[in-house]
Amino acid sequence: MVTSVNIETLSGHALERALKDKLSELLGGVTWLRNWQVEHAAKGRDHGCDLLATLPLPDGKAALCIECKKELRPSAFPTLAEKKLSPPGHPYVVVPVLAMPFVSPRLADLCVQKGWSWYDLAGNCRIDVPNAIHLEYHGRVPVHSRPRPAANLSTPEAGRVIRALLATENSGNRWTQRSMEMHFGDLQNRPPKPSLGLVNKVVRYLQDEAFIEVFPEGGFRLSDPLKLLFAWRDAYRFDRHERRDYFTLLQGKRLRDALADVGLESGGFAAYAVFSAADFQAPHVRQPKTWIYVGRNYLSVLTERIEAKPVDSGDNVTILIPDDDGVFYMADAGTVGEHRLACTNPVQTYVDVYHSGGRGQEAAEAILEQRLKPEWKRSGLL
Repeated sequence: MVTSVNIETLSGHALERALKDKLSELLGGVTWLRNWQVEHAAKGRDHGCDLLATLPLPDGKAALCIECKKELRPSAFPTLAEKKLSPPGHPYVVVPVLAMPFVSPRLADLCVQKGWSWYDLAGNCRIDVPNAIHLEYHGRVPVHSRPRPAANLSTPEAGRVIRALLATENSGNRWTQRSMEMHFGDLQNRPPKPSLGLVNKVVRYLQDEAFIEVFPEGGFRLSDPLKLLFAWRDAYRFDRHERRDYFTLLQGKRLRDALADVGLESGGFAAYAVFSAADFQAPHVRQPKTWIYVGRNYLSVLTERIEAKPVDSGDNVTILIPDDDGVFYMADAGTVGEHRLACTNPVQTYVDVYHSGGRGQEAAEAILEQRLKPEWKRSGLL
């Protein structure tokens, strides 16, 4: 195969030929496999696929039933996955396969969830014949320009919509675009709300990616919280927050009480963050520093109350000034009557601690397993 293909010129039989050649190349790399065939599905026979590959195996044979698509939105894949595949000859194993010029990570995830194999023209693939063959390649550069996403999940504005969808307090909520926009105005600290146009753009993207379920009569709700969390995590920019290091002599109860007072005075624009939030929400990784988010307008209040001085080394307090006040969305205030500074919402804690270095990913996994997954399971989302 050539290393560059103009995708605009590939359609119909030309695309099928290119995908047939690529599958032949992949199967040819399995040195022990002999006498396999890849052919176009015979006309006049309804095999339910475009290409058919037959593979002799020690205890029978397998048929790879390949659906060739130039484009396919993740939201359309569940319908395709229900298609009945009936290759001739009653093979021992039937393996449905999606073949495309480019298969996005999200589409690849859906294939795995539905028991499908997949490959693309670059040779990225996951072809699994149970108890016989497992081919998996990732990271090969697409042979054509990858389409740009309709929404950028790394922006603060998109983050506001995603936080609202993922927060376990909202699990099972049925939203409209208007109710999503108005939701932020009902919160105590009133974080900036996304515009209706932005909500529309993000919702359409999430629908295309099959992260949300849209109802025929109107409205939508979250349908795949885990994969949406991972997609946002991978797009999230922790380095956008301004970081400052301080030292304080306050410790233990004196420090906790001072921070609790800051929380009251700031009106919700201060919160334990990163490892400190994780220590309250899913104790797993101990760290000597105290991590705090604070709105820029309350920075001087915070440093005065905890008697903190900026230092170049030897710090024991890390203050983060967020680039967007959405980090304070639905902060976790703890048990009723508990006098302490609130923590960031577990969803926010997860993405922050994941990107914080050190043992951050280990702490993030604890948040996921102890706080997020149990609530999503209780709501029937997992």
